[in-house]
Amino acid sequence: MTTTPPIGPVAPDRDELTAYDIRHLVTYLRLLDADEEGADWEEVASIVLGLDPEKDEAGSKRTWASHLSRAQWMASAGWQLLPGVDQDLWDANRPHRLAS
Repeated sequence: MTTTPPIGPVAPDRDELTAYDIRHLVTYLRLLDADEEGADWEEVASIVLGLDPEKDEAGSKRTWASHLSRAQWMASAGWQLLPGVDQDLWDANRPHRLAS
């Protein structure tokens, strides 16, 4: 069984793909789906990112917003960089199937 990779306090913020981005491709897709559905940010932060908004609302919201922003960048521009990713970087960080 695989799980969501650990979530950092903020997602990368640069115009290049990182190992973190590759590890979190599924996370980004889940965030985009939730955003499209109009899901409550607190619910998304809890379910998708494994955060506890009741315990740390400001930190959870910052982490959620950062990752959603990165997901939106991936959807608009970052995906175009995927074919150029180094094979070793991809193999070491590729997303794994989530357990159902």
